[in-house]
Amino acid sequence: MRHRARIGIPLALALALATTGCSATTGAPAPKGEPAARTAVLGSCGRQLSFDRPPQRAVALDQASTETLLELGLQDRMAGTANLKTKIPAQYQDAYAKVPVIAPKIATGEQLRAATPDFVVAGSTDLYTKDRAGTREELAALGVPTFVSAVDCPQQNEAGKSPFELLFSDYELLGKVFGGEERAGRLAQEQRAAVAKAGESAAGATARDGKQPTVVYLYSVFNGMPYVAGRTGLPSEMSRIVGAKNAFDDVAEDWPEVSWEEVARRDPDFIVIGDLSERGRPGDSAAEKRAAMAADPVVSKLAAVRENRIIEVPGIELDPSVRSVHALGLLAAGMKDLGHVR
Repeated sequence: MRHRARIGIPLALALALATTGCSATTGAPAPKGEPAARTAVLGSCGRQLSFDRPPQRAVALDQASTETLLELGLQDRMAGTANLKTKIPAQYQDAYAKVPVIAPKIATGEQLRAATPDFVVAGSTDLYTKDRAGTREELAALGVPTFVSAVDCPQQNEAGKSPFELLFSDYELLGKVFGGEERAGRLAQEQRAAVAKAGESAAGATARDGKQPTVVYLYSVFNGMPYVAGRTGLPSEMSRIVGAKNAFDDVAEDWPEVSWEEVARRDPDFIVIGDLSERGRPGDSAAEKRAAMAADPVVSKLAAVRENRIIEVPGIELDPSVRSVHALGLLAAGMKDLGHVR
């Protein structure tokens, strides 16, 4: 049963009232007719989480988390989703239709508590703030465990794990929480195989001068300025896997704003465009990004632009998600088509 909090009630009190009787950690009895599961204990980005039974009312705060839960077949355990950036892929649409949308954009604390969650999942810690869904500390004090993708906090995970391995560990941990270890393990195994297949071309990767090929990932163009992949984003790992080098690996950000002049100075062997057409902001579509490069007096002269050495991938797949291995496959195939793999 849902209880909508009154405006003006503090977040902690309102969420406590909203989640009474349905928290995964309160020790409340399992729903009638449902056997209690063994206790699951795990760490998530610096916090220890404990579950007396599998969650029944999980809320995903972003599209990546939503699609991971749907891939794991957990739509009937979801009480809400939020922050949809693009259309849900066809393979998830039927399952997604069963999940309430609590917020089309970033969820607020009021929207979250109205969904009466017993578990909250997010791809990044920045969705847990006082002016968004509420802090992890606030929610933990109320018996509502919060999960964050391991990719967002590599410093708090086992040293040496690649971003893709951290992503796969998310699947396995969520499988443990929901009692779906077998399906989660199968998903991780399938995606590890996809990463290995993409990496088969790494040994033969070469630029036209015989050196390691360099790539610029153009994610968006906002107010005429390009946003590209820096060292800390997933594309740098994708590049390493396929034997290329991210031209902006020296910038310690996920998606820094740079200048077109700086893109030209890096003179990449090829360019990956993230198509965000469905997000609908100016400069999001692949066509708009191509037009922006063609119109720039410096970038338009780059061989990668003149010779159309460009690979298009869905932009959302350049951020860590269950779909990222698809973009990795497109990258490997595109490099081969461009002649960068012997």
